[in-house]
Amino acid sequence: MRTTPPEHPSKPDSAVVRDALGVGIAVGLSGFAFGVTSAGAGLTLLQTCALSLLVFTGASQFALVGAIAAGGNPLAAAAGAFFLGVRNAFYGLRLSQLLALPRFVRPFAAHWVIDETTAVSLAQPTRRAVRIGFTVTGLTLYVLWNLTTLVGALGAEALGDTDAWGLDAAGPAVFLALLAPMLRTTTERVVAGLAVVLGLGFLPVLPAGVPVLVAALAAPAVLWLKGRGLLGRRAQETDIAARAAGPAASAEAGTAEADRTERGSDESGRDESGRTKGDDR
Repeated sequence: MRTTPPEHPSKPDSAVVRDALGVGIAVGLSGFAFGVTSAGAGLTLLQTCALSLLVFTGASQFALVGAIAAGGNPLAAAAGAFFLGVRNAFYGLRLSQLLALPRFVRPFAAHWVIDETTAVSLAQPTRRAVRIGFTVTGLTLYVLWNLTTLVGALGAEALGDTDAWGLDAAGPAVFLALLAPMLRTTTERVVAGLAVVLGLGFLPVLPAGVPVLVAALAAPAVLWLKGRGLLGRRAQETDIAARAAGPAASAEAGTAEADRTERGSDESGRDESGRTKGDDR
């Protein structure tokens, strides 16, 4: 069964492209940090570029080279990166319903199912906007991420000690910047807060990548509490208000614009009538 995005006022294609380009360019430039970090961890230029071309999920890539740089076993590092990338499969389940792409296109589109394309796609009101947002974000990010990875790997020698620059923090910082504006309801904020606590709490005792999967348990846990009314009436009220704010604001803006147009038409009509009477006199 196909699922369509909620019915909200349509969004101009140019606005969708602008938003998608903004995300794609901002995040794509952080590929420079990955290139430098990967080269500093001892990976060759070919290995570094192959990761960005074939894996194309920043968090997993940073986790892999970070574990290798710390002296970890490459197989264990790869396993941790794999577990970290499992979240993209859940993104794909949702995006497959919203995009409703032909079957032969889906394997290619799956390569672009990452945090950023998901965030941009879920923010769109119509299927057309979802497809535009996903495509523009994915294409922009893929091209820039790979180009800046190459430049970063080539320029790593000029930077010297890459650990001193703290470039491995670029990926998480970008992810948080994308996530913050999407936390509009109390439930979403509680899920995010609990996920942070779980992730940081298990970070010292579990292999790389596994704490992220544990943190994902925050979502079903909070939804279970909400379903039994344990989050409180206030949380449910704010959730309803936040969901209604978007369409209501758009409708109010449309009404105001219509009123302004109507007033302008009335004033133009009165002016024209006045000029006609003056001409008659």
